[in-house]
Amino acid sequence: MKVKDVTNYLESIAPLNLQESYDNSGLQVGDLNSEINGILVSLDVTLEVIQEAIDQKCNLIVAHHPIIFGELKNITNSSLTGKLLLRAVRNKINIYAIHTNLDNVFDGVNSKIADVIGLNNTKILRPKKNLLKLSVYVPKTHADVVLDSLFNSGAGHIGKYKNCSFKSDGLGSFLPTSGAKPFKGKVDLLEITEEVKVEVVLPNYLLHDVIHAMNNAHPYEEIAHDIYQILNNSNSGSGMLGELSNELSEQDFLNLLKVNFGAAGIRHTNFLNKKIKKVALCGGSGSFLLKDAIKEKADVFITGDFKYHQFFESENKILIADIGHYESEQYTIDLISDFLMKKFTNFAIRLTTVNTNPINYL
Repeated sequence: MKVKDVTNYLESIAPLNLQESYDNSGLQVGDLNSEINGILVSLDVTLEVIQEAIDQKCNLIVAHHPIIFGELKNITNSSLTGKLLLRAVRNKINIYAIHTNLDNVFDGVNSKIADVIGLNNTKILRPKKNLLKLSVYVPKTHADVVLDSLFNSGAGHIGKYKNCSFKSDGLGSFLPTSGAKPFKGKVDLLEITEEVKVEVVLPNYLLHDVIHAMNNAHPYEEIAHDIYQILNNSNSGSGMLGELSNELSEQDFLNLLKVNFGAAGIRHTNFLNKKIKKVALCGGSGSFLLKDAIKEKADVFITGDFKYHQFFESENKILIADIGHYESEQYTIDLISDFLMKKFTNFAIRLTTVNTNPINYL
């Protein structure tokens, strides 16, 4: 098995196009065509994690956080990034990061956090507006063939439903001119034929693949089709919203978080003396979603890395619970390993034993 077999699979779950503009998910170090001896999964890549990969004979590290974010002017031992890259290269360790693209898919990081808390009726807190609609006109005899090809390329997904489409019958007309090779009709004669208008939705990052599938399946040499940008919410985006089966007091809910996430401490705003039922969350640094959580009338917003002045922005409308960056994302290791073990059933997938949390508490 090669590195690219793993990366292609992970990117089918969390496409790189879904990562944020500041991010750098993907292969950080290595060769996509190199053979894999073993895989080590970690939240972060540290010198200790690389050493563990060497000791365990794992030449691929799959991590949540990239080690390269900004522009690199040199790779030397004078910086931590340089030390990490040099150690990896010298020991032929491939490093792959699956970061905000995994944050932004529905069954990704935030869904895992919601599962740990026990939330129901989950949905994306801030959905992306990245949907397109494709309408293509097909001869009636080939409508199902074209539609199947569109589905197989990834079109037609709406929420938890797939193969979604709409078909409407009509009459198409065209007049082939000199040099045309019409599937139906003759040159210089107006052709009127029964056609089906096939409509599907798709995320914008799949447009190239979907159009390629349409062209391969459609019998016409000139394919009439329309592409629209639509404002519907997609099934990807930032954060997550859900509900507890049974409401809890604020103190009991924070105690639940402390136990389930092994948090040494939770920074929170003043209690509002109301029950917790509706929960908003974002793994890692999610303060940018506070207004979205308030707009959705969530009772609590869980994330990490809140700054001092940002706590004031709750304005006594919501309870903020900062459980820590590492604590909120720690189960991402299990999420990634579950994905890998489901696909590569006969291959050794190891979870790091290194606690990479750089923050300690007295």
